[in-house]
Parts: sequence; structure tokens; C-alpha cells
Amino acid sequence: MNITLAQAEQMIEAAREKAAGLGTKMNIAVVDSGANLVAFARMDNAWLGSVDIAQRKAKTARFFDMPSGEIGKLSQPGKSLFQIEQSNGGLITFPGGIPVKNKKGEVIGAIGVSGDTVDNDHAVAQAGVDALQ
Repeated sequence: MNITLAQAEQMIEAAREKAAGLGTKMNIAVVDSGANLVAFARMDNAWLGSVDIAQRKAKTARFFDMPSGEIGKLSQPGKSLFQIEQSNGGLITFPGGIPVKNKKGEVIGAIGVSGDTVDNDHAVAQAGVDALQ
């Protein structure tokens, strides 16, 4: 099962609206179940350095089927996944990446958002996920 382009575009639009409501500019990436980029949007004047971060957050969420921020909690010194961010060509282990599930609960992709505080990144990513509910 994979996320469709239409679903990815719907998620990006909802995320863009949330970002605009927060008064911020974001990079928003949606990947399929194989962690391949399906859709991407860089809002006008969003940070260039966040393009890669948004994509890596989405991939991180899909690789482990959990929010990227949860991986971050487990990857702190002394925790079970310490230094996991060095794997898979580089992961991002702070909030802003969320797996996307279909109505059967199967992971069909993930969204990653970057461009502001991690709290706002996560809120914008969640708005994207919520658009498919």
C-alpha cells in the first residue's frame, strides 16, 4: 500500500495552511511506503537548509514507523538507540516527521516538515496527517 499523489498533495495543502496560520514558512515532504519522495513543497522564502531536513524527517518516520521525535527520545546518550541518526545515510531524530496510515492502520508513507521550531514543525506535520482522516 502506498500513499497516492492526490493524498500527498492534500496533505501538503493542509500543512501549508497550518504553517501560514502559525505565521511561518515550511518545507514539506511526503514519502511513500518505500520512503521515496512523492511530493514536496517549499513555501516562499522557507529556509533552504530545511529542504533536506524535511525529507529526512519523513524518511526517518517511515523507516521506523514512528514519529521522528520519538526516535529522538530513544537516541539520547545511554538510551537503546544512541547514535542511530548515523544510520541509513543520516536520520533526523527531532519532531516534524510522522508516519501516515490508511484506514486499516497500515503505514502507507510519512510526512516530514522543517522550517521553524520543532513544536511548529510537528504541528504542521500533524495537520498534514489529519487531512487524510
